[in-house]
Amino acid sequence: MTGQKPEEDREHPVDRTLPPLKMFTSGLQHVAAMYAGVVAPPMIVGPACGLSATETAFLMGASLFTAGIATLLQTLGFWKVGAKLPFVNGVSFAGVTPMVAIGKAHGPADALPVIFGAVIVAGVLGFLLAPYFSKLVRFFPPVVTGTVITLIGVSLLPVAFNWSQGGNDRAPDYGSLTNIGMAALTFLIVLVLRRVLRGFLQQIAILLGLVAGTLIAIPVGITHFSALSQASLIGFPTPFHFGVPQFDVAAIVSMCIVMLVCMTESTADMLALGRIVDRPADERTIEGGLRADTLGTALSPLFNGFANSAFAQNIGLVAMTKVRSRFVVATSGLILIVLGLCPVAASVISLVPLPVLGGAGIVLFGSVAASGIQTLASAAMEKGDNALIVAAAVGIGLIPIAAPDFYHNLPKDLLVVLDSGISTGCLVAIVLNLVFNHFDRKTPDTEGNAEGEALGDTDTDTDTDTDTDAAAAAAVPSDPATTPQPVPATAADTDEPAAATAH
Repeated sequence: MTGQKPEEDREHPVDRTLPPLKMFTSGLQHVAAMYAGVVAPPMIVGPACGLSATETAFLMGASLFTAGIATLLQTLGFWKVGAKLPFVNGVSFAGVTPMVAIGKAHGPADALPVIFGAVIVAGVLGFLLAPYFSKLVRFFPPVVTGTVITLIGVSLLPVAFNWSQGGNDRAPDYGSLTNIGMAALTFLIVLVLRRVLRGFLQQIAILLGLVAGTLIAIPVGITHFSALSQASLIGFPTPFHFGVPQFDVAAIVSMCIVMLVCMTESTADMLALGRIVDRPADERTIEGGLRADTLGTALSPLFNGFANSAFAQNIGLVAMTKVRSRFVVATSGLILIVLGLCPVAASVISLVPLPVLGGAGIVLFGSVAASGIQTLASAAMEKGDNALIVAAAVGIGLIPIAAPDFYHNLPKDLLVVLDSGISTGCLVAIVLNLVFNHFDRKTPDTEGNAEGEALGDTDTDTDTDTDTDAAAAAAVPSDPATTPQPVPATAADTDEPAAATAH
């Protein structure tokens, strides 16, 4: 007996627990890195659905609470649910624009019930599709995921511009020098903090920028404390607080598309994180992770939450700190739940003036678009068909942003999908990728080999002669656009991962 465990019997770092203090501080660090991303979507959707400041604060608390539940599902898991990797889950940015469109289409009284009904159906559908989707990921190469992530960021930038002007175009101070000046100052603060800080503080530069901007805004007179004064210390996100879910077909279709986008992003995130923690994400891991995402999404509306997906920014934190324990991130989930049960904590975020949030939002949403562009860098853009796919998908996706009334003569039910550049751009990218890179083969002689390559066929157990294989390989060049690509190492080892986030 040597007293040393064999290599295969040693506990993997992902499954190790840490001392309580280190567990808590490391978990809190994850929360700090993603906190602003969790509360930003309800801060956009709430006012768009006609909610007051107090109701929006309640919605933010519910998002924190449901993000905690989804994180526990992902890290601890049960049965075949959960990737059991150090993943933080939160509200996906991909659903923001479609939910705003749904809110505008249905009015304040029915907006959130319709949104919640669509999210429930999308979550259930995603849960059922998880075993199959984990096999179909080969059809979502970087040319598709990069396009979608870019559109998420670009579609959200107008929201940041509106915030920077004050948020309410009917207000007398909308677009005033004070509002734009505060947005510009916050923007500069965030850039400086990102440039000069290192490590953990650099990860929370946006959060620190929001705090600094809010403090500066107090003497300026644009910080309001009404929501904080009305919030209670302890509260529970009452089930169906905004009404019983309603099920609208057009809204359901829109959110199902969002769910597919979230599943695509989460899959890319799992592949990246699996490599970072030295536990490669196989098909079973991806299936379990997608089940956790979708189950968390289906349960969220019960507590007034939205669609959840993996937060990519936390991947960079894992790469930087080298803390790979999933129980650290499970601690983050518990912290999120506690924050969600304390309305005062959620109301503190509502103190942030919209111009301050707009200045930080330009950086936040712009970084999402930059992540999409970074993903497109691995999409073999020199191949003519791929450039065409991106051009068409981005062009169609930008229509609702550049020309908001473009579809105004079409049936109202279609507008929920068409008014979301993310949804339309995603559909175009998927369809064109299938047409150009999977179904459109040049000659019958190369069709078989090309199709196998497009589907990621790597079967080597054949009796074919080696020389014949080499000739076939030479006849059909490897196409990165149609072959599943590993997530670039630089995306996981830096502070700005390739997959969004939108979150």
